[in-house]
Amino acid sequence: MKLNRLHIESPLGPMILAGSDAGLAGVWFEKNQQHMPDYSSWSRIDHHPVLDQARDEIRAYFEGELKAFTVGRTVAWGTEFQREVWETLMSIPFGVTTTYGEIARIINRPKAVRAIGGAVGRNPWTIITPCHRVVGADGSLTGYAGGLERKVALLQLEAVNV
Repeated sequence: MKLNRLHIESPLGPMILAGSDAGLAGVWFEKNQQHMPDYSSWSRIDHHPVLDQARDEIRAYFEGELKAFTVGRTVAWGTEFQREVWETLMSIPFGVTTTYGEIARIINRPKAVRAIGGAVGRNPWTIITPCHRVVGADGSLTGYAGGLERKVALLQLEAVNV
């Protein structure tokens, strides 16, 4: 799949959006982001319908005007298991947290909690697929590929008590 990339600014730092006519393939923070793919071969562009929509929705989210993203996604990475976890993340409502154990229950894999943690960490659509809403069983902030300080900021934006 040939991907295009758009660089945007956000309150939490510069971001890279990747996509094609098929949909949004990923969103990452440019700095201090784990599991970011090599984007050097992706065409850098200023406008693309999918990426423009994602940029506008991310801006609206940070301005408190958007609670659910509607930009279409396309899957360019991940195993079947990871994709199942990422799809499950989409069901976590704005302003609500869940646990890795609850995701394991939802996908009927009660012993896969650790693997679910790995899949959540490799979510390619930061913010859009809300991996920041997943916490430890005791409510602790167990990690975030974009950094814990960003996870705290996103949860505070959604009025989650952290």
